[in-house]
Amino acid sequence: MTEGKNKPLQSANRALVRLLRFIGRGPALVTDHGAHLDISLEQSAERRQVEKPVLEQAISAGLLRLEENRLYPQDTVRAFLKRAMVKERDEIFQEQHRLLDVVSLEVAGERQTVRRNELSSPLLALVRLKDRDGQPFFPPDALDAGERLSSDFHRGLLSPRITASWEPRLSKRMKGQTSGAQDLSDSALSARLRFSKAADAMGPELAGVAIDVCCFEKGLELVERERQWPVRSAKLMLRAALQALARHYAPPPPPTRKRDSHHWGAKDYRPNL
Repeated sequence: MTEGKNKPLQSANRALVRLLRFIGRGPALVTDHGAHLDISLEQSAERRQVEKPVLEQAISAGLLRLEENRLYPQDTVRAFLKRAMVKERDEIFQEQHRLLDVVSLEVAGERQTVRRNELSSPLLALVRLKDRDGQPFFPPDALDAGERLSSDFHRGLLSPRITASWEPRLSKRMKGQTSGAQDLSDSALSARLRFSKAADAMGPELAGVAIDVCCFEKGLELVERERQWPVRSAKLMLRAALQALARHYAPPPPPTRKRDSHHWGAKDYRPNL
């Protein structure tokens, strides 16, 4: 889970890929110099220095064959290099579309340092938005309300199923029951009730954009295209929706009423009307 543990493995894989690309041009001669190996192609004067563990890894994986002091590439080299190129392109794409942040989490009772992608969820990406004064465009309580709405959405099993279900159709259905409501647990039913109350608190004008972003994880630009809204209008509607949702989850205290002042007068006191 930590970044430091993956660096030696990544550097070893890159050295293996460089060796296979070099050997793929034809048979090569191997000269042992103790600390490293000197590999030279038979067809040209090109040379390359390789560490012994890298060559041993290539031979044990069946990618290269060593006969005396000659190396021969095997038929599996081309497929291995294709997979390595695809993986490298995927890593480059992931680096361009993620914002990593180091956070500390408690896993199995122990604190561990892990990396979190700030762009993995639209709500995490909203943290970076600022207003004209440099302040967060979405208040922290509004984002917390969006996370709470998303949690009730998934706990209530409201997400549409897009994969095949291998559960028996009549597993827990009672006689005369037409829906699967009986199969839901009490926690799922409670989450659905909380979700319904939260949507009613936001109102029909604001609930849709909040559900699209927080629950279905749609980006702001996608919401604007689907609803045919002007540019940069979705974030305004979303902020209003999340602020209303935050007031629903944590309603402000009622205003205190001032008590009427009393006046103690003399025996013949008469108030002025």
